[in-house]
Amino acid sequence: MDHHTHTTDTSAHTTAHTTDTSDPAPAAASGLLAGKVAFISGAGRGIGAAAARLFAREGARVLLAARTEDQLKAVTEQIRAAGGTAQYAVCDLADASSVRAAVERTVEAYGRLDVAFNNAALATRQPGPMDQVPEADFDQQYSVNLKGLWLALAAQVAAIRTSAGTGAIVNTSSVGGWRGNPVLPAYSAMKRGVHSLTESAAVAYGAEGIRVNAIAPGTTLTEMMRHWEAQSPGIVGQLNARTPLRRAAEPEEVAEAAAWLLSDRASYVTGVVLSVDGGMQAT
Repeated sequence: MDHHTHTTDTSAHTTAHTTDTSDPAPAAASGLLAGKVAFISGAGRGIGAAAARLFAREGARVLLAARTEDQLKAVTEQIRAAGGTAQYAVCDLADASSVRAAVERTVEAYGRLDVAFNNAALATRQPGPMDQVPEADFDQQYSVNLKGLWLALAAQVAAIRTSAGTGAIVNTSSVGGWRGNPVLPAYSAMKRGVHSLTESAAVAYGAEGIRVNAIAPGTTLTEMMRHWEAQSPGIVGQLNARTPLRRAAEPEEVAEAAAWLLSDRASYVTGVVLSVDGGMQAT
């Protein structure tokens, strides 16, 4: 069961609001993602923020997207202070025009799109069995976790095709997408759908040189996981006991897997859902 970065701000944005249009510096000359332009959703905190910082350190010019501007601004400033190149766009993944505008903003800012990390997700703050999930909660999760991913993939493929020509995309799924989940049934069902969208996109766009993979994190020490631990003390310990490595992941560890899949070192890898779960899926 993964508890990766989640967007909880309820404000809606129908268009992407961005920082200045200047491109302050070229990408670093070396690094796993040297010379690439990367789009990262859910980049305000958790795994997404860790990925944004990592991708920039590895030489990418990054465009951060999420719904909470204060968080985006903070991460962008961290990257710039460390010598990286970063801009951001406030984006609501449940809104098609907002998604397209954020992806198009990447191309406007940097001239191309090479890679994308679709990490934004939404999970209920009150886990419970299926019969206790409100319909509105289900619909809200669907709008971001599955429809939002579909919208992002469509926009990213179009941008890669018309700018860089070839590229790579990584989607964040969950170890919960591999198995039944009695306390997060809607979330897990949609993460199973992420597996299917990932495989379908890999097959559809492989001939064009666009690779599409997913990662399936296990227990990860993000803000949402800490919230659930506060609500249900001991849940992290219980999950760790089911994990062969006997601990939760730091967001940076999960981001490393995404960086490799997006890099040229994974040039023959597509259609894969890579578990990053400390061995939980093997149990």
